[in-house]
Amino acid sequence: MKLSDFIYRGLVKKTSKDLQLAKSLYYSTESDLKFLSTLSLNEGSARTIMTSYYDALRSILEAISTLDGYKMYSHEAFTFYLKEKNEEVIAEKFDRLRKIRNSIVYYGKSISIDEVEEHTREIIKLIKQLKQKYIEQEMK
Repeated sequence: MKLSDFIYRGLVKKTSKDLQLAKSLYYSTESDLKFLSTLSLNEGSARTIMTSYYDALRSILEAISTLDGYKMYSHEAFTFYLKEKNEEVIAEKFDRLRKIRNSIVYYGKSISIDEVEEHTREIIKLIKQLKQKYIEQEMK
């Protein structure tokens, strides 16, 4: 599958670059990450914290795609968008995290505190890489 398949199916739309939306998404993500870092991770909060960190990663990807003139209506499309940007490793990590998030949200799967700690560290690292490579120069 390719990003063009998602465009053909109407799950991604080509738009014009929207710097203001990208900035809004970027700053919202920064605020969300700051808030998430204050939460206490325990058995009761693990699922919510995991899905919230995933949402922060997806939001950064939305900001980047907005800068490239795309509106995504499918989380899966981000995997192929990243592949087209030659970000194979990040694409695979995102897709794995997307599947974990979906199993929690749609299938009621539980997740351990250790898993959440591991995944959130990975997500924070991915967000930092993506911001440095694709967003911070645009924000100046």
